[in-house]
This record gives sequence, C-alpha cells and structure tokens, in this order.
Amino acid sequence: MTADVPGLHVVFDCADPDRMAKFWMLALPGYDFPAPPPDGFDTWESWADANKVPEDQRNLARTLVDKAGSRPTIFFNQVPEPHPPTKNRLHLDVKAAEGLAGDERRSRLESTTARLVDAGATVARMVDGPEGFWLVLQDPEGNEFCVI
Repeated sequence: MTADVPGLHVVFDCADPDRMAKFWMLALPGYDFPAPPPDGFDTWESWADANKVPEDQRNLARTLVDKAGSRPTIFFNQVPEPHPPTKNRLHLDVKAAEGLAGDERRSRLESTTARLVDAGATVARMVDGPEGFWLVLQDPEGNEFCVI
C-alpha cells in the first residue's frame, strides 16, 4: 500500500468482541487472531490472569487479520449501547459460492448458511427471484450480512 492509497479496516461496534470475532472467524475462513499468546502461556486468558488484567477489561476489543494478507483487518470494539433495531446502512457480503451456478451454487449457499446458523447467526430472509438467489442473515448481535 502506498502513502497516497488509503487502506481499509472493517470495524464492528458490539457488546461481546470475543464472541463476534470467533463468529466472523468461522464465517470468513482464513481470518484469525493476529498473534498467539506470548511464550509460556497456553491462552490469552492465562496471560491476563498472570498479568492481573481485571475481568472487566479482558473483552474490550478483538482483532482479526487475513492470514493471506489480501483482505482488510476486522476490529470488534465493545460499546455499551445495544445494536439499534433498524436496518444496517452498510453490510458485508460473504461470497460463499464464487464460480458456481444453479443447484450447485444454491446448495453451497444453503450449507454455508446452515454452518453459520449453527454458530449463532439467524436467517432474516431468503431472496429467490429474477435477480438471483441469496440469503440475508444476522450475526449473533443482529448485524445483517448476505451469503451470496
């Protein structure tokens, strides 16, 4: 990235950054936490215990990075207010069936949707018309996204 071309991060305001990061890691294979716990610790939780990080400070934010380096970094920041009950003005499309058509595409979209529902998503609606077939889901905190 050159200085005159801005990069891009995706940022979610949410109640539970850890849960949201783990959900989106499943929804977007290839994303992971940027670093494992420091040497000598099996988990970040054990590191936090050893460093006396207060419980209420342990889930303020999470970061996911694309291990291939080609997609934007995703941040999850804890905020006190709940998700508003109105429609998102911006959403993500999970491209689960690139290069597929017909029944094979539909099957891939449905199996991806089932996996995400098992992980905490809900199906908001299914679009099946002249413009195509896709599913609109909500993540565990109600943010809409499409499986296309």
